[in-house]
Amino acid sequence: MTQRDLRVLPKAHLHLHFSGSMRHLTLVELADKHGVRLPDALRTDWPPELSAADERGWFRFQRLYDIARSVLRTEDDVRRLVREAAEDDRADGSRWLEIQVDPSGYANRFHGITEFTDLVLDAARDAAASTGIDVQVIIAANRTRHPLDARTLARLATQYVGRGVVGFGLSNDERRGTTSEFEPAFRIARNAGLLAAPHGGELCGPATVRTCLDELGAGRIGHGVRTAEDPELLKRIVDAQIALEVCPASNVSLGVYRRPEDVPLRRLYEAGARIALGADDPLLFGSRLAEQYETARTVHGFTDPELADLARSSVLASTAPPATQKSLLTEIDEWLGAPAAVPA
Repeated sequence: MTQRDLRVLPKAHLHLHFSGSMRHLTLVELADKHGVRLPDALRTDWPPELSAADERGWFRFQRLYDIARSVLRTEDDVRRLVREAAEDDRADGSRWLEIQVDPSGYANRFHGITEFTDLVLDAARDAAASTGIDVQVIIAANRTRHPLDARTLARLATQYVGRGVVGFGLSNDERRGTTSEFEPAFRIARNAGLLAAPHGGELCGPATVRTCLDELGAGRIGHGVRTAEDPELLKRIVDAQIALEVCPASNVSLGVYRRPEDVPLRRLYEAGARIALGADDPLLFGSRLAEQYETARTVHGFTDPELADLARSSVLASTAPPATQKSLLTEIDEWLGAPAAVPA
């Protein structure tokens, strides 16, 4: 039996965090260059063993992410990260990348949130030119910080509509903060035409997804896998075609599910949900985009036509313009129409 190569299946990547996209080798090289001491979990024992089932586990995950972020010290470091993220995505078949970043986490070192955003967008344009894939940016607020900070970021994001920023997100531990308090920030972003793409339905249950829909006007949900636990909510998601950015590897690494086969990917797919597979934080979870599709194939039994469906869903869930979506959908059909050539 043969199967088609998933690394040449055209797809969009909609759930990738900025520092978390870094290559492990790049992390080590930049740490050595700038004199940043890396814990064993980020150097010799990589990828780290993680769990966010409790607050202590999330704190460790966040600490490792913050250490990784601290190795970005110069403009060249930032440009390298974005370029390599685009190169890795291209190698995995991605043709449209939406990378998520919270500028406030880098502001002190890069002279403010506006200056840092300018740098990231310039790096994204350069990366797109050198790799041939479109690289767009989602500005994300941190739900562990004050909602007024989120409003500042929302106003920042609106300044770049049509200039590389396509959405506004909300990340970090769902168990902290009150999601509904971020409604004013999301209203600012939506009124400017930005996609609302908050995280929800991962560490907390389906109620957080409902809050993202009702209070934040979400057009896409980061993770959202816990929607599978609420049939009424799942039907609502399906009927409205609100895409779920499902990240199988991180769901298991963070302890949302114990085993890869426990991730309800098949259940969501068969219910008709629009799914966009994502790698989340490859630096911490050890796997990139194509490996999420490979998991769908080997763990959840997705056939090549079903994998093509997942790729189509990722394109349709993206902010890519209609002409780009049409072109990518044609490429997916061509992938499926080509003879299978990779040994199973």
